[in-house]
Order: sequence, then structure tokens, then C-alpha cells
Amino acid sequence: MKVGIIANPHKAGAKAALERLGDVLRADGLEAILSRETAELAGETGGLSDSELAEAADVIAVLGGDGTMLNAMARLGGTEKPIAGINIGTLGFLTSCTDGEIDSFGAALKSGNYSTSRRTLISARVIREGEEPREFIALNEAVLARGQTGRLVSLSASVNGELLNNYRADGLIVATPTGSTAYSLSAGGPLISPSAGVFVITPICPHTLSQRSLIVDDEVVIELSPEDTSDGPMLFTVDGRDCMEILAKDRIEVRKAAQKLNLLRLEDRSFYAALRQKLNWRGG
Repeated sequence: MKVGIIANPHKAGAKAALERLGDVLRADGLEAILSRETAELAGETGGLSDSELAEAADVIAVLGGDGTMLNAMARLGGTEKPIAGINIGTLGFLTSCTDGEIDSFGAALKSGNYSTSRRTLISARVIREGEEPREFIALNEAVLARGQTGRLVSLSASVNGELLNNYRADGLIVATPTGSTAYSLSAGGPLISPSAGVFVITPICPHTLSQRSLIVDDEVVIELSPEDTSDGPMLFTVDGRDCMEILAKDRIEVRKAAQKLNLLRLEDRSFYAALRQKLNWRGG
């Protein structure tokens, strides 16, 4: 088995975790292949481009945290190879284990004692008159939000061509089930099981408190657009990156992407266990 490795060089402890992972993989008879940035962190020459790594590896290990996982997912170009996050610190929602559990991770790869959780991705198209549409892929969410004015903005959302609502808010989030534990949760949205075939539409700090999150089927097309030209340009982001200014007549179409992301899970780990740990749930 070839294990591709992408490490966040800006994360404290990344180099030590990388060295430990390399030692464990070699001891288990597995081959480690490094991205160019990771090879530089290890003090080695060479390394593969992100696309080459995605093609060559059987499994990809990402050393960092949930943010590193989101960034790696975008860089790997929609690969459906299993991706395992090794969190440097406490366990994240997207990561398979911590850097203190690398031995267990190596043993799981050697024995095949792991599973994959198939996660829905968002495909978002920004449509601007006279230009080719720009396309983005997201694991967590697509967000249309206020720009630099600091004021509430007016925007509309439709589902399969039918008006859902006109919002006066700081913005609007369209999240996958995976993204329900991220920005949408902070904005008051519900927690959703990763296997649910839905999107959640969550307003950010709406002017009217009756404007709540809505869960819709993930087979629909959701369209977002600014409503008031006096609001000035708005900002569109996916997974907290790829920020793009949105003008008055622009439209954003959000739908389920054709590909999915396969997150590697160790056998003794689950989404529900991560919820209990990250949200500090306790029984009565």
C-alpha cells in the first residue's frame, strides 16, 4: 500500500508527527510518498504535486487539523481515494485520529481494519453576465455574506426555481451534513448525521428571528442572489476560502457535486463519538 502524506508546515508539531508517521509506515511494510511541501518539511528533495499524489497513493494521510483537511481536499482535485486526517492535538470532526495514535493508524492500514464515510460535496457556480461561470467545490459550506460595509444585507434564496425567502441578515449559509458541525452550527443551525441526503440553509444573524434554518433534499438546486444594489458588493466563500466579490446582478447556483469525499474512519471511531467529545456532552 502506498500512503500519500500531506502535512501542514505551519502547524506546531507537524514535523515530529511526520517523522513518527514515516517510521510507523516503514515498520508496517507500507510505502510513504510525500507532497512537495511535505518533502520540504521533512528535509527531503523531490515530492509529488497534489495531482500526482492523488493518482499514485492508495490512501492519503493529512497531518494538521480540520482546516488542513479542507485545504487538502480542495488541492487534491476531487479524488475519491480514502483520506485520513491525523489531527495534531485533539480529535476533530473530520480527522481519523490524533498524532498520539499514529501507531494504531498504521496498524489499521496494514490490517485493513478501517472503513470509509462517504461525504457529500457542494458544487457552486457563480454566474455573472458576460463572463464564464466560476465553479467551486466545498465539503462544508457555501456562504454569501455582507462585504465591507458592516451593515445587514438583502439577499434572496430559491429552491428549484421557487422563491424560498428574501432575507435581511449578515448572510446565508448552504451547508452539507458534514458542514452542519461548522459555520452553520455557529449560526444556530442543526446538527445532521453525515449520511443524511440533505442540505441545510442557515441565515447568519437574521433581522427577523422567525427566519430559521431549513433542511432541504440534496437533489435540489439552490440559488442565492443579492437583492439591494445599495448594499454594495457581497462576499462569496466556500469552506472559508476562495473569497469572491459578488455584484448586484450575480447569481450563485448550489447543488450536490458529482463526486464524493471518502473519509477514512478507524473501526472504534464514529461521528457520534466525535460529537460527544467535541461538544462535551454529558449524561444527567
